[in-house]
Amino acid sequence: MKYPAVLSFADILPDLDTFDTIIDARSESEYALDHLPGAINAPVLDDAQRIRVGTLYKQVGPFEAKKVGAPLVAANIARHIEALWADKPRDWKPLVYCWRGGNRSGSMAHILAKIGWPVVQLDGGYKAYRAHVAGALENPPALDLRVVCGTTGSGKSRLLETLDGLGAQVLDLEKLAAHRGSVLGHLPDEPQPTQKMFESLIWDKLRHFDPSRPVFVESESKKVGNLRVPDAVMERMRASPCISLSLSRENRVRLLMEDYEHFCANPDALNGQLEHLVQLHGRAKIDAWHAMANGGAMPELVAQLLEEHYDPAYLRSIDRNFVQFPKAQVVELRDIGPQDFEGVARKLHAA
Repeated sequence: MKYPAVLSFADILPDLDTFDTIIDARSESEYALDHLPGAINAPVLDDAQRIRVGTLYKQVGPFEAKKVGAPLVAANIARHIEALWADKPRDWKPLVYCWRGGNRSGSMAHILAKIGWPVVQLDGGYKAYRAHVAGALENPPALDLRVVCGTTGSGKSRLLETLDGLGAQVLDLEKLAAHRGSVLGHLPDEPQPTQKMFESLIWDKLRHFDPSRPVFVESESKKVGNLRVPDAVMERMRASPCISLSLSRENRVRLLMEDYEHFCANPDALNGQLEHLVQLHGRAKIDAWHAMANGGAMPELVAQLLEEHYDPAYLRSIDRNFVQFPKAQVVELRDIGPQDFEGVARKLHAA
């Protein structure tokens, strides 16, 4: 094969996991919005340079823009080679892409090929990849989904984490979304990915699952924080067999106190989130909950939130949305220690 080889995403996909490095040659802001899973960012033009060259292209013309852009491109590629790839052997196989598979990835792929590396350039660039992901999520693979259901605080996320640790196949949408899936679900110091990046992460998980083995997933709503679960994925989840996780109210309070420790340490942050519930519960109730938070009565507040907000909302939603929930396999947790989740996870994994 002659290098750089320019291949379509359909041609690359069967071998996508065999590339030693996937290089996103776009600017840092483009990369931050979404990128191929596992790709590293090595901009051929950074954000400021891209604006400068693009403005010249529009206001003066292509020739003047290329005269300014070419030395910037050359310098950036040289710096990346020296800093990132100088130690790579002759058989190092990178995949390079940019926005449309044009000049930026073409320039990098050309130089890497001239060095002697078997470089592949993605024809159509990120746009071709994104089109594939969008299409794939409209018709996700037929997987044996097992939906873990349970009221807030029953340990669904911990069970998925334990199953994952045992080698089970797990689609943890809350982990991918960096959110715990409720009005209090925002994770401190961990922003959510963009919608496109969330979809990329879901696509990447789905394509690696073995369809002959079950895939455990939580009974999410359509939105996880600010992110929307793809419609076809949600439809598959809602039609799948369910596992009903049961835990006493007392232990659910304990579990939530552990999981939301950051709110216990920062009542102001908790109160800010509780403001989103004013329309549902009224000003007087929210003010009472604020007073409990400020007064350190966190266990009592959590118990009230479960009884008056979370449990009624869950019961309204689960029967309506998950059609097989009435036939769910009921699994009871006696406590919230690691050994309790491991015992349940082993039984589910072995079934």
